[in-house]
Amino acid sequence: MSKKKKISKKHKSQGITKGIFSVLEKAPKEAFNYKQIASKLGITDTSRRNLLIKRLGELAAKDKIEEVARGKYQIIPSQHYFFGVVDMTTRGNAYVSVEELEDDIFVPHNKLNKALHGDEVEVYLYPRRKKKKPEGEITKIFNRKKTTFVGVLQLQKNFGFVVASDPKMYADIFVPKAKINDAADGDKVLVAIKDWPEKADSPYGKILESFGRPGEHDTEIHAILAEYGLPYRFPEDVEHEANQLDTSIKPEEIAKRRDMRDVLTFTIDPKDAKDFDDALSFQVLENGLYQVGIHIADVSHYVQPGTLLEEEAFNRATSVYLVDRVVPMLPEILSNNACSLRPHEEKYTFSAVFQLDDNAKIHNQWFGRTVIYSDQRFAYEEAQHIIETEGDIIPEDISLSGKEYKVDAAIVEATLKLDQLAKTMRKARMQNGAISFDKVEVKFDLDEENVPTGVYFKTSKDANKLIEEFMLLANKKVAEFIGKQTPTKTFVYRVHDEPDLDKLFALQGIIGRFGHKLDLRDKSSITSSLNKLLKDVQGEKEQNLVDTLAIRSMSKAKYTTENIGHYGLAFDHYSHFTSPIRRYPDVMAHRLLQQYLDGGRSPNMMEYEEKCRHSSEMENLAANAERDSIKYMQIKFMEDHKDQEFAGVISGVTEWGIYVEIIANKCEGMVRIREIKDDYYVFDEKQYALVGEVTKNIYQLGDEVIVKVKDTDLIKRHLDFDLLGKRSELTPIT
Repeated sequence: MSKKKKISKKHKSQGITKGIFSVLEKAPKEAFNYKQIASKLGITDTSRRNLLIKRLGELAAKDKIEEVARGKYQIIPSQHYFFGVVDMTTRGNAYVSVEELEDDIFVPHNKLNKALHGDEVEVYLYPRRKKKKPEGEITKIFNRKKTTFVGVLQLQKNFGFVVASDPKMYADIFVPKAKINDAADGDKVLVAIKDWPEKADSPYGKILESFGRPGEHDTEIHAILAEYGLPYRFPEDVEHEANQLDTSIKPEEIAKRRDMRDVLTFTIDPKDAKDFDDALSFQVLENGLYQVGIHIADVSHYVQPGTLLEEEAFNRATSVYLVDRVVPMLPEILSNNACSLRPHEEKYTFSAVFQLDDNAKIHNQWFGRTVIYSDQRFAYEEAQHIIETEGDIIPEDISLSGKEYKVDAAIVEATLKLDQLAKTMRKARMQNGAISFDKVEVKFDLDEENVPTGVYFKTSKDANKLIEEFMLLANKKVAEFIGKQTPTKTFVYRVHDEPDLDKLFALQGIIGRFGHKLDLRDKSSITSSLNKLLKDVQGEKEQNLVDTLAIRSMSKAKYTTENIGHYGLAFDHYSHFTSPIRRYPDVMAHRLLQQYLDGGRSPNMMEYEEKCRHSSEMENLAANAERDSIKYMQIKFMEDHKDQEFAGVISGVTEWGIYVEIIANKCEGMVRIREIKDDYYVFDEKQYALVGEVTKNIYQLGDEVIVKVKDTDLIKRHLDFDLLGKRSELTPIT
């Protein structure tokens, strides 16, 4: 054997050894066989798989890892070294969250050893002193959570530094002249960390993209997306592949499907929607039952495994909804055309069809691929008008066309019957223990330059709830259809765990200040009292605060192959089936359902679990980007209201100040503790309050105050207020 081949084999073995430890250390309580480890490391060829099996045996023989059962391996736990995730503070120190430890490990700045926020690391825990919180230092970085950052370029003659916008990024990033890529001094840029030399204070990076001058609208919106690693355009090869698709409706394809083009079908969506991924059909059968079809765009017909479109859809995993735009998961040829269930067009769909009686009891169900023809497109406002008036005339002020028109009698009858069925289903769902989260959404009126001219609140009415109930029905019944089969089949579930009692007790303490209370005796009393709370606060000054805190007290919903049910909806089985244009898990659900309808075998669960984990992560990033874009637009809106006084509610209290949410427009800003001049205030964590040392004056969560805009910073997305006093002590603002 040549020297070159020996070196290559040695490197391959070292790489596999490192990979084994990375897999086992990330899940120290779990045991894995060689197939699971190979899957996680992407090992598919026979030679490397054999090397992996050999190396596992060698490591177990040397007591480096433990064979806990035949062919199943686990990391040997250390008394002092732990695997965890870094949570940076804005002051440059960190806490490492370790699953098996009750308390997080504090790591001072000088012991970070180049670890950054979100990194997966090994942390050494110092021997604990009496009454001292656990402290340690980071000894190894397994996985960087983030390697790209948005920031402002400070350019020198032969190099530059990027000052990151993320307050948890404590180091500026050094960029050599050759890697500045035509970015100008002061530009907002995206920079990638390429190296961090051992003795260097700063990581070395390369500028990937310049967004333009800070403060400009498109610059800031593109920067928000980039901060979360979300793209704002499609690669050319993906667009090209999409544009080459044959999107025509073909007789031979129709022959493979259930033809429902002659059944009355319509869509109900927001008035500004461009993609319509669900439609309802309605038919009264001869037996007196109502046949309701929930028809979903058949994205999986066009997006096939192994294509660039599939890879891009998986990577994105979700569409991103920002204040002024949608960043779609699929190119426009699909999202707005071929897969959009537009009126007066034939479309391929995947459908759940039910026969129901007047009590919304299901007598028959069918799932499969269909072809439909949409007879009508409604905006929510138009459908709501039909429900409220039971009439057939849509007035011009809410008409999509801007002109008054008459709705066909059959569609009016269908809308009213569907509304009645939806209300029956919703009532039964609430009685079964579902929680009614109808949080107010903040929306902006924008002019042609994307400048906010007004704020309005979007609330859910009967028309919204009609669509919601039938989408919930389809999602639930598809999940039940597969989840109740024996033997167990791989499927993508949307699950929601029970709430943390500690968080509910904390919520109890806060809402008590507004005269509300929760009954925390058992599961049924918790859900009923939560629903009462959410109903009682509707229209009250504290509604947004209480809604937000109640949602935070809940567990996060996620995608997984392990079904534990959905607590918030009170469903034992639930999936996402109804929005494949904007959610990749729905595409997976369609494929799996069709595979089982065709009698196919259950695929590898681990493979789908990884896809679920990725989808949940991307959903979370998209939600963060959406929140940041709303915050940006709120600050932009408040720039023109600097001389105006506002009534607000204290929505947060910290050691550095109080957060105040303006009642009239839900914009939230901060009053810094050092800016409150009438006393020296200290933070009282138990009371969620700032307390004046001399006056004993208290500003606590839920108090109504009067504020004035002090400063707006679009670049850092900061909104600062001056505190004028408590509302009860000042002249009321009308």
